[in-house]
Order: sequence, then C-alpha cells, then structure tokens
Amino acid sequence: MRLSILSLAAIVLLPLPSRAQVPVFKTTPEGSAIKFYVKASVALVGKFDKWDANLTFSSSDVTTGVLDIKIAAATVNTGSGVKDGKLKSKDFFNVEQDPTIEFRSTKVVQTSPDTFDIVGNFSIRGVSRPETLKLTVTGKGTGAGFIKGVMAFDRKDYGMTSGIPFVKIADRVEVDVDLKVQQVSGPRLVYKE
Repeated sequence: MRLSILSLAAIVLLPLPSRAQVPVFKTTPEGSAIKFYVKASVALVGKFDKWDANLTFSSSDVTTGVLDIKIAAATVNTGSGVKDGKLKSKDFFNVEQDPTIEFRSTKVVQTSPDTFDIVGNFSIRGVSRPETLKLTVTGKGTGAGFIKGVMAFDRKDYGMTSGIPFVKIADRVEVDVDLKVQQVSGPRLVYKE
C-alpha cells in the first residue's frame, strides 16, 4: 500500500514528459523601440522611453502567439518639451487620466513565410478599438531575431480631435514597433511556409 501511495505521489509531483512545453521569449530593450509618426506641417516624430512587451505562446504553433505591449504615455519623447507637453495633455494622450497605452493581440494570421497580421485591441485615452499590427519577422527558426511592425490609426477615433497651435497635423498616426526577441526555453516555433 505504501509503495502505491509513494508511486502516486511521484507521478503527481514530477513533471510528465507528455506535458508539452511552449516556446518562451523575452524582449531585449537594447535594439528595440516603439516610435510614432504623424504627417504635419512641422515634423511630429517621436518615441516612447518606457514600455514593456510580452510575447507568449500556448503551443509551438506561431498563430497561438499573444503580443501584449504596454506603453507609459508620459514617456513620450519628440525632442521638444513643448510638443511633449501638448501630447501629454488632455487634448491628446491625457496621461493624468489614462497613463497607459496598450495593444493586446487577439488573433495572429500568417500572411507569408515572414509576415503576419496581428489583430488586437488598441487602447489609448480610455478608448479601446480593434486595430491591426502588420509584422515582419527576421531570424525565424533561430530562436533570436527581430519583430518589426507598423500599425496606423485615426487619432480622432480615440478622441484626439484637437490640434497643435500653428501646426497642421494629419489624422492618421503611424506606430512603428521594433522588438528584439530571444527565445529562452521551449521548442522552436512552427511556421507555415
């Protein structure tokens, strides 16, 4: 009887080989960046100095991936204190009320061997809408590489209807996501060719 109980305890406590491992990745801040661009009469280009990006998978199938990006809106950096102040204000990012800009994917569609459409919920200023991040992957199959993507949205859809004095700005905002990633454990991802 004791042998049966000990055997059962060993089975429960030890990891079973049948439990599938999943690929685990980390994002390296050095070599990574989140930037934005708005067509304007005076250049409106910037980046965010503080953000976090997580890439998780529920299996080795690349389409099970979930990309979660959280950006500290108050870390906007255009190189101009005046522009940064205006972007942080209630007319744009409204950082006092909504300090975080977030994108969380809900679906991954592989569109070619190296490109993906990442559909997700984009939240800014307390408004959340579906948007698509178009990604290209380099270093596929090596466990290290880059994820580079672009997402475009209409700022007025998120309540950013104001302008900047003496600057004519477009409604379309482009966000560039460049992430350096490294696989830290688990099996390699499986892509369709």
